[in-house]
Amino acid sequence: MIATPLRVAGGVLTVAGTYLPWATFVLNDGAYPAKATLEFFTEPFGVTGYRAHLLALGVAVVVFALVTVPGQGRILRALGVGVVAVSAVNGLWITVAGGGLGAVTVSDADVAFGAPVALAGGVLVLVAGGRGPQEAVPAWRRRLPPWWERLILLGVFVLLLLVVSAVLTSGGQGGAANVYAGAVFLSFLAAAGAGIGALHASGLASWVAAVSERHRGFSVGVLLACALALPFTGAGTEYWMTVAANIGVYAAAAIGLNIVVGLAGLLDLGYIAFLGIGAFVAANLSGAAAARVGVELPFPLVMLVSAVVAGFFGAIVGSPTLRVRGDYLAIVTLAFGEIFVRSAQNDIGGLTGGSNAIPGIPPLSLFGHGFDERLALGTVEVAAGAAYYVLVVLVVAAAMLVFANLKDSRLGRAWIAIREDEDAARAMGIRTGQVKILAFLVGAMLAGLAGAFYAHKTATASYESFRFIESVTLLAAVILGGMGTIPGAVLGASILFVLPEKLREFSDYRLLLFGIALILIMRFRPQGLVPDVHRRAELVSDPEQPTVALPAVPVKAGR
Repeated sequence: MIATPLRVAGGVLTVAGTYLPWATFVLNDGAYPAKATLEFFTEPFGVTGYRAHLLALGVAVVVFALVTVPGQGRILRALGVGVVAVSAVNGLWITVAGGGLGAVTVSDADVAFGAPVALAGGVLVLVAGGRGPQEAVPAWRRRLPPWWERLILLGVFVLLLLVVSAVLTSGGQGGAANVYAGAVFLSFLAAAGAGIGALHASGLASWVAAVSERHRGFSVGVLLACALALPFTGAGTEYWMTVAANIGVYAAAAIGLNIVVGLAGLLDLGYIAFLGIGAFVAANLSGAAAARVGVELPFPLVMLVSAVVAGFFGAIVGSPTLRVRGDYLAIVTLAFGEIFVRSAQNDIGGLTGGSNAIPGIPPLSLFGHGFDERLALGTVEVAAGAAYYVLVVLVVAAAMLVFANLKDSRLGRAWIAIREDEDAARAMGIRTGQVKILAFLVGAMLAGLAGAFYAHKTATASYESFRFIESVTLLAAVILGGMGTIPGAVLGASILFVLPEKLREFSDYRLLLFGIALILIMRFRPQGLVPDVHRRAELVSDPEQPTVALPAVPVKAGR
């Protein structure tokens, strides 16, 4: 069979391209330090950055080309896509973006032999990987002893924590105009995507998901512990703790929106208003000097009051759902969002501060220690803001718990029935009007909780933080992550906030790249990154499931 030698040749070309020169210029003392040449004595295997990613992919291609495993062709195709993406991104960067490196001009920046050779290797892997039968993803049904499965889950979640830390720390903190850092981050994403694709093609990803479902309590506990351990990794800087806390705020709000959109199927374009209501209520009850209400309540009570007030307005907004649906409901919610922004801007009732906002909200504190201060745990010092991150992780965990219990309840099944067919749900005896109002109420309460935390974290509450574009971002997070799933909203919010931060190195092009990334994700994963079972069945005809042919039934010809 000729496919195996071609696959091996593609992997060898990828490895060879890794060690060949990638640029025709060498500026080890200038704006391109130690990137055009290899450092065999200071770096593992003599490569770093995108070359290290290519080396890992090339070695994996050679290994899987020589070892026969289930889903071999699909695994190699996933790795080949990664090789092509890494080679193309960095080859294009050297050719076009070299003009932003100070002493290097566009005419100086030219690709040498490394990029074309690695790119040719990736194309060869793709061509050879597509030869032969298109095998399905293998189904791993083997069960191991429970303690073995728990040990495997522990290793998987710890590896996930390390990957998240690597994603955040690769390419710096996103603030410097370092195009090379942005290219390395895109390269890392391509390599990580190829690895995830290979795991899915081998069936291991589905097997790990099944094992996690069998040990749900253990998985949730370990995942929560890993999330709380993030401040102790390389991503535990003040910058990334601030970004992670903001991600947590929008993740909690996105979980609430997932109830309205993902479960009940009600399009809400003004959902950010509930986050703003929670923030302004918390700001007025925080004891801030600019607050109209001169009352200072404990933070747990502030969160409760914010959730109740936001839920009250959610029930009011949900009332028109008794008579309108579809696009008309979207217009009603959009109008409510705009009414809230204009009211907050005009300082209605003196409760929002108008254009001056409500600044000076005091930070949270516990046992005399402020959440915005650095924390020392024995000999380990945690960055400032880590306490806010820990608190928001607990808030998100509580929101996920509420979502999970509601989804599996009678009310959750009623929401899903309304989403599928409201007329059929009403015919089956479901009081659709009340059930839809409850969806708005519960979703608004979760947004109010997140808004109370947001006001204390940012130390200010301003109407500018709750404009229409924020509602669109939350809705995109729900759709991108997967409607109706618990981790989908969290993953979607994380991507929508981390990706723009990491693409700051591309300056004016970062929003363009961000938009292209969203288009590609929704093109190839319309059901979301973590799809619900029903959404997967609706949007994708799964070719991996075997088709069972029904026996033909003989029909007697009538006389």
